[in-house]
Formats: sequence, structure tokens, C-alpha cells
Amino acid sequence: MVALTALWLPILLSAIIVFIASSIMHTVLPYHNSDYRKLPEEDAVLAALRSAGVTRGLYHFPHCNHKDLKTPAMQEKFKQGPVGFLTIFPSGPVSMPKFLVQWFIYCLLISFVVAYLAAHTVVPAAPFRHVLRIVGTAAFLGYGLGAFISVIWKGQTWSMTLKEVFDGVIYAALTAGTFAWLWPH
Repeated sequence: MVALTALWLPILLSAIIVFIASSIMHTVLPYHNSDYRKLPEEDAVLAALRSAGVTRGLYHFPHCNHKDLKTPAMQEKFKQGPVGFLTIFPSGPVSMPKFLVQWFIYCLLISFVVAYLAAHTVVPAAPFRHVLRIVGTAAFLGYGLGAFISVIWKGQTWSMTLKEVFDGVIYAALTAGTFAWLWPH
């Protein structure tokens, strides 16, 4: 067993590397450019949402409870559409620093949990490929597989989800490579 304190450097460094890689992947590489679309009649939709008093939260429409789901009136609402989820943030300018700090903390959390698992399953001086396999699998669980929840339950497109899974593979590989490189001998 490896002491978790012996893994502080790969925890921190892998989070930094993933953070930098994700920044490059989302700002320099063009494959995420088509992830989000502009609403048709955006100004009218925003005015309608403002006048309805919509506040921060996740909205599902048309909204119903389970007992009303099968009623003819509710079925007609679903047929007429649109059907979806709407996420509303607090009003005001988008705070990218806040999002980036939260993303970095998330990267640290994944690296910490991966280190915890690896410390209990990988022996000191383990072969590079063994550390790579265990850490990479655990990191992919955190970075990649969760994307499927959005396609299943929130209507996200498969193309966007597969791009997120691809990103997760890259982040997991970077995390695994960092841990394997710095694994205690």
C-alpha cells in the first residue's frame, strides 16, 4: 500500500495538466464550437422568460407529476412540444473565473479520489503500465462516463455527449500518465 501523502504531487500536477488541456481543447481546438446553438427569436424568448419571473434553477417542460403523465391533456402538451430542460443561471455577467475555479477543484477532487483508490490497490514500485491501467480507468469513471447521464435524462445530443466522453478519455490518459510517471518506487 502507498501512503496517500506520497501522492500529493501527482494529485496536484494531474489536476493542473487536465485543467490546462481542457482549456486548450475548449478554446483553441474547434470541435466544441457546435456544442451550443442560439435560440431562434432569442430576444423574444428572453423577454418572455423575464416577464414570467423565471429565477435560477433547472426547469422541465411541459412540467407534470407522475400521476398526470398519462392524462390526455398532458400527452397533448408533449405532442405539441417543445419538450425539454432549461437551466437558468443567476442574472448578471457570466463569471468565468468562478467556473474555472470550480472546474479546477473538480479536477483536484477526481485526482484525490483516484489517488485514494490507487494507494489501496497499486503497490509501490508497480510497473508503469499497471499504474496507468488502474489510474486511467478510475479517472475515466470521473471524467468520461458521467456524460451519458445528460444524453439519457436531459436530452443532450449524442454528438455533444460523445465529444465529452472523448474529452474524458484525454483527461483520464493525462491523469494516468502523470500518476504512472510519478508513482513512488
